[in-house]
Amino acid sequence: MHKALPRKILVRAPNWIGDAVMCEPALRGLRSLFPTAELTMLARPTIAELFTAYSGLDRVLVYDDKRAHAGIAGKWSLAGSLRRHGFDLAILFQNAFEAAFIAWLAGIPRRYGYATDGRVLFLTEPVAVPDRDMPVHQVEYYWNMLKLLGLSGAVPLPTLHVSADEDRMADARLASAGIDSSDLIIGVNPGSTYGRAKRWLPDRFADVARQLAERLEKEERAHVAVALLGARGEESLGKDIASRIDCRSIVLSGATSIRELMAVVKRCRLLITNDTGPMHIAAAFGVPIVAVFGPTDSRTTAPYQQERSVVREDVDCAPCLLRECPIDHRCMTRVSVDRVYGTAVKQLAGLSSLSGRRGLSGEDRTGQADRTDKRDQTDILSGYTIFLDRDGTLNADPGYITSPDQLELFPGVPETLARLKRAGARLILVTNQSGIARGLLSQDDLAVVHAKLKRILDGAGASLDAIYFCPHHPDDGCDCRKPNPGMIDQAVRERRVDLERAYLIGDHVRDIELAKRIGARSVLVTTGVVRPQESERLKETALAPDWIASSMTEAADWLLCDAGRLPDQRNDGRAIHR
Repeated sequence: MHKALPRKILVRAPNWIGDAVMCEPALRGLRSLFPTAELTMLARPTIAELFTAYSGLDRVLVYDDKRAHAGIAGKWSLAGSLRRHGFDLAILFQNAFEAAFIAWLAGIPRRYGYATDGRVLFLTEPVAVPDRDMPVHQVEYYWNMLKLLGLSGAVPLPTLHVSADEDRMADARLASAGIDSSDLIIGVNPGSTYGRAKRWLPDRFADVARQLAERLEKEERAHVAVALLGARGEESLGKDIASRIDCRSIVLSGATSIRELMAVVKRCRLLITNDTGPMHIAAAFGVPIVAVFGPTDSRTTAPYQQERSVVREDVDCAPCLLRECPIDHRCMTRVSVDRVYGTAVKQLAGLSSLSGRRGLSGEDRTGQADRTDKRDQTDILSGYTIFLDRDGTLNADPGYITSPDQLELFPGVPETLARLKRAGARLILVTNQSGIARGLLSQDDLAVVHAKLKRILDGAGASLDAIYFCPHHPDDGCDCRKPNPGMIDQAVRERRVDLERAYLIGDHVRDIELAKRIGARSVLVTTGVVRPQESERLKETALAPDWIASSMTEAADWLLCDAGRLPDQRNDGRAIHR
């Protein structure tokens, strides 16, 4: 399909929270395929709330199949409403027959999705279903569905966002139970709307939470609280577990909206859970997880690329995918408290080693940046600002980029920047654009290029906090053209940047010189002007960067590790190449 063809795209979201979160990378991929298209999601109320204010979407429509859109009349009404939007492509992540039928009824000319549930006749572009004998993780299942549209590359990790106001409301909600913003929170999600077979035993959840709280309070000398999470109908389960825990707790089961749940989960230091939607929400926020799996298949629905978070018993009858166990529930009853607790300690130890906090055990922590799950890095960069060069650093540098079509980000850049954002960093672009003074493009042209850049990064969860550019000719003698600090000075004034907690990543010697002038730590990426062989000569000069990396991914690896160390543990300023 030619990328310029779809102008208005309808995305039918999956119906379950966990599936919707696992679909998010594919949604981001869809936006990257069609950056100028109008993207509308059709979703059930809970999923619609999950994607409220999602930057990669232009609109979210609610499909209320219990009320307004119930029955044949409701489906007819919904189809009529969709028809008026004039969609020219429907992407059906939801596998059901009715998803394709409604898209057909709405007169959407192109209907794209997996050939499942007898709906092939209603799809104009059916996609072959993966071989059932070769299990595929659900994140990849959704991503692979778009490959025939041109999607390629490594599958990114799911990412979600809540606003600052939502964060503050979560803090207020926790404060009402005496839980301070500085307290450590252990999240416990003991229920499952899918069925009781997925539930580990309540008394064992309580035992693990109690032991972890005691350990954290002793090892980290911090106040610890437990947040019981769950859906409506699970209130008594939450209260039962809370009554068994000898520390502060708050029962939020059935008492939060999806957005509130997201904000509370984001605050957790660790989530202990069954295979549920909140498990995937936690993964999307980079919260360490311990997930107890029983009747479901961890190969397809575990937190993506976090296999070490899974605790399961290898029994012959699992995974059976049943909602209720017809025998003795051995897949869950054989999972001991000690195993779950041990996994939790390892998860927390991984987080502690990167964040600079005291460890929970005497385990060897050397080489932590390579061995620790990259998602366990929440808040390492809180209060830090990362200044980013553009051409040669984020994207290929053809000379002068005068139109959005010329802007092509290097592979992995959006995902890497999203990772830095999840770690708490502010991202500010600082770029020389002398092409404006040379008459090659106008400031309006540059704004259009940056609109594409922002849309791609927003869709990846890597929103830029600010963009500063110098439009002057090198001969103008301005104070804003790098390596002069004018753009940084403006950021300090407008964004209250603390230069003692700042990094600069660029591909040019002038980027490193600028970093030294402002007192920031620097990373030179060899993806642009300075090639790897040339970078070696910089190591013994006054312009030696703090680190030399072959990609933005390597730069982020080092930066996260560097920020997690105490100042006297950092290198002496000489460039080091991994």
